[in-house]
Amino acid sequence: MININNLVRPNVLKAKAYSSSRSEFSGEANVFLDANENPFGQLNRYPDPDQVALKKRLAVKNNLKVSQVAIGNGSDELIDLLIRIFCRPGLDKTLSFSPTYGMYNVYSQINDVEMMDCPLGPSFQIDLEVVNEIMFNPLVKLIFICSPNNPTGNTIDISAIEYILSSFSGVVVVDEAYIDFSEQKSLISLLDKYANLVVLQTMSKAWGLASARIGMAYSSEFIVGLISKIKPPYNISKLNQQAAVAALKDEGVFKENVTAIISERNLIFQSLQELSIVRKVYPSETNYLLVDFYNANAVYQFLINMKIVVRNRCEMVNDCLRISIGTSDENRILIDTLKKATL
Repeated sequence: MININNLVRPNVLKAKAYSSSRSEFSGEANVFLDANENPFGQLNRYPDPDQVALKKRLAVKNNLKVSQVAIGNGSDELIDLLIRIFCRPGLDKTLSFSPTYGMYNVYSQINDVEMMDCPLGPSFQIDLEVVNEIMFNPLVKLIFICSPNNPTGNTIDISAIEYILSSFSGVVVVDEAYIDFSEQKSLISLLDKYANLVVLQTMSKAWGLASARIGMAYSSEFIVGLISKIKPPYNISKLNQQAAVAALKDEGVFKENVTAIISERNLIFQSLQELSIVRKVYPSETNYLLVDFYNANAVYQFLINMKIVVRNRCEMVNDCLRISIGTSDENRILIDTLKKATL
């Protein structure tokens, strides 16, 4: 049995959380003179530091306790906080599987934590023989697994993830930013089974709230308590909390949009495969496609010249561009433009 308490940085365990004015009061009042706020205006009051209304909705949606839900300013803030909780600067290490989301490495570097790299296999799956050589290093405290993976678009085999969860003596963070576009079920259902599991999700993708910056971490009450302990007191604005709650109330629109994006993804997949400049289109369970072009850099520059912006991932996956799924009109413009490319 893993003792998560032993994995936490001693200074984090000892630290006392900041107690904001709003966190010290619960109930209703008519006059607020506790937070040095300007008494005038529409946005003059601090937001709920505990995001209670939003957490309640997310907890019900995922059949969890409110105390198992943490909210971050995007998933990026949660990645940063988890590294700060579990990794001692200049000593401990993190591990991820390349190619994958770049912010795991960025926040590791910012926190002076070395990130170990375990390249994915030819089908973009975890090679357990390779990971066995790394994850048993006692200085590796956090493993990041992006599933569905960015930029490859595939889900990681659950049996491999469970093997790591049951074998690794540290914390495993499964980033499910794109899970709503996938047929694979969320690993939230495994939280009761694995005390060292943290599942990250976001409202930036399928929920269409990228500008609101709402990231979610689901885990044990102990780990969520640590996140709440060290996060900034007012990390999510009132406007963004309200936008997230409103979106969760209208799940019908969410489902319609996800269905439309998946339908467009399948159409674009077929259209891209028919182009002579395309070597391969990788299957995807996300809202984007990883496309292998015969001359990806030239295609990228051609599209830029035509005022179409895609993501150049050639440094991560040779000769590949990542193409997000847009509206039907945007997708048609993309394909019509690529048909004109003579490279």
